[in-house]
Amino acid sequence: MSTLPDGYRTVVVPPERRDEFREVDDLAFAVTHDPEVEKVMPFPVPDGRMVAVEGPDGRLAAVHGSYQLDLPVPGGQVPCGGLTWVGVRPDQRRRGLLTSMVRTHVERCLERGEPVSALFAAEPAIYGRFGYGSAADDVRLTLPRRAALRPVAGSDALTVHVERLEASYADLVEDLHRRAGRRRPGWMPRTTPELRARLVGDPPAWRQGYEAALLVTVRDGDDVRAIAAFARKDAWGEAGPEYTAKVRWASALDAPAAHRLWSFLLDLDLTTKVESPMLAVDDPLLHLLVDLRPTRRRVSDNVWVRLLDLPAALTARRTARALDVVLDVTDTLLPANAGTWRLVADDDGVLEVSRTSEPADVRLDVRELGALYLGGRSATAFGAAGLVQGEAAALDRLTTALASPLAPVCPWVF
Repeated sequence: MSTLPDGYRTVVVPPERRDEFREVDDLAFAVTHDPEVEKVMPFPVPDGRMVAVEGPDGRLAAVHGSYQLDLPVPGGQVPCGGLTWVGVRPDQRRRGLLTSMVRTHVERCLERGEPVSALFAAEPAIYGRFGYGSAADDVRLTLPRRAALRPVAGSDALTVHVERLEASYADLVEDLHRRAGRRRPGWMPRTTPELRARLVGDPPAWRQGYEAALLVTVRDGDDVRAIAAFARKDAWGEAGPEYTAKVRWASALDAPAAHRLWSFLLDLDLTTKVESPMLAVDDPLLHLLVDLRPTRRRVSDNVWVRLLDLPAALTARRTARALDVVLDVTDTLLPANAGTWRLVADDDGVLEVSRTSEPADVRLDVRELGALYLGGRSATAFGAAGLVQGEAAALDRLTTALASPLAPVCPWVF
């Protein structure tokens, strides 16, 4: 499937060429490799999942990696190839190397039995042409200190503990992260020790003037119910302290724990504002705030999804209601996905997907189907934008059947 210019070839990068792999990515993203960072932030791409295009001179011209992830979807989860560390040397651009790498990634995912791929897009304009659809949004908040929250029963009975963030907390943090997002599509766990180590790593070179990171836990006795990492940056104005508190990540198991956690974070001494991590657009904090108006909100695209094996991907999830619809799907990269498919779901949401010669109710590209996959987008809205075609009733049925009760989000960038 992959095509390359004469003299170029695809190679799986062995561990002894890892530094060369990193150098290409550093050049592509204009970053400088810092050996001190690597002491606390291990290289995350597993051996066997570092892939590159090697040029005629034997040097690596372009690189990409992948993670084996478990993507939560409505009613289940699906094996997912997380595309990452994609970069082309500045002097090797405009030669089709990225296209070849995406094709290689797709081939390898299918060989490994990963019917879905996902990524975070450094440049959103790039990946739509390869069939990736923007499947979720996230929101970052800048909140004033002492922003008021609505009361939640049981919050006052919980206790708060603060200590320095240490590498030894990686498993505790990841366990609570998994439990906190068990019903939310897109809420992917970190599947390797290296990824979990990066979750709690705090290299000085990355602090940008902030203090060493702190860990806050909310407890019911010895039971940890919520957890977050934060750091403060000192600043002084004419009227006194104007510190910023930045929350790196936060997870809570229930409403009282979320309320107690944010009540603490929003009332730190010396601070004037608090910056949140990436949150789902329906995160409890947004509902708990008494007044959203003083809060600055920045919404951004979150995870992008690409269906690689259409029937395997769709049958891995449940629908929200019974459904019987025929889709006409276009897919220029993977012709096996193209054509007409009948989707039938029973009252329990168990979905069956089969080939059909029946006339289509809805016509769409695999990009839009990937965007709909996690339940956070609307076929009806896509229809209004001219990106999906079909009668209004059919688009409405597809929208309500694929919808998720919770907005999808992945709370960490891979």
